[in-house]
Amino acid sequence: MVITMSFTLSDFTKKRDFLICVDSDGCAVDTMDIKHKQCFGPRMVEEWGLEPWREAVLTRWDEINLYSMTRGINRFKALAMSLEDTDAVFTPIEGLDALQKWAGEAKELSNPALEAEIARNDAPILKKALRWSKAVNASIAALPWEVKRAFEGVREGFEAAGKIADIAVVSSANRDAVEEEWERFGLMELVDLVLCQDVGSKAHCIEELKKKGYGEKNILMVGDAPGDRDAAEKNGVYFYPILVRRETESWREFPLAVNLLVSGEYEKYGQEKTAEFMDNLNRGGK
Repeated sequence: MVITMSFTLSDFTKKRDFLICVDSDGCAVDTMDIKHKQCFGPRMVEEWGLEPWREAVLTRWDEINLYSMTRGINRFKALAMSLEDTDAVFTPIEGLDALQKWAGEAKELSNPALEAEIARNDAPILKKALRWSKAVNASIAALPWEVKRAFEGVREGFEAAGKIADIAVVSSANRDAVEEEWERFGLMELVDLVLCQDVGSKAHCIEELKKKGYGEKNILMVGDAPGDRDAAEKNGVYFYPILVRRETESWREFPLAVNLLVSGEYEKYGQEKTAEFMDNLNRGGK
């Protein structure tokens, strides 16, 4: 799909010496908390009949997905972890080992991949996991636009950065959802490229963008989760964190990060910000 200022990876050409890659959910767009608190966790409680332990189960779901070093984990890995905790503390989860095995070993973790696994292994828990995942998607699609927004400072940051760097959205989310949200929030016109789960992992996307002619030290990955940091480190590029529960503060500081990138002075600053990022997540953003 080609809309507004976004192009496919094959069509994209480098225009500036610097590249800034930006994650979407929980980083530029304030949708991550609402999706987990109103969709992912509650649908799990409903599907597995966990109402007697609802508050504790939902608190643990949020810890796994939002307020710890597993923030941004794949939904099926998060499901397996949460149900493992539930099985150990509250009530037995029938067939849990089958879900743990698939989530731990499958090369792809998605609804189509789970459907293919069910065709080979019709374990009831896998069918429940698929039903849960589809219910989550339906709940997310039904969220009113009034509860979604871009974080304060994102637009201003992009306007400043776009004068000296190409900007690419690099997200593991669904492309249609990302493009619709960025269009509605008026951000699409400020970016040069949108890469989502249909292109590959974040690490793969950055690797392909490096081939466009950017030097490793001229690329900055902006993200809110350890997976964003890992994708940057795997490619030898810099990382700038958006701190959970301190997102506005992080975006207000973003222009400084861009200036340091351009001046060649980012490395020490980036190390300090990464340490701050890890400490913030280890403390649950408190």
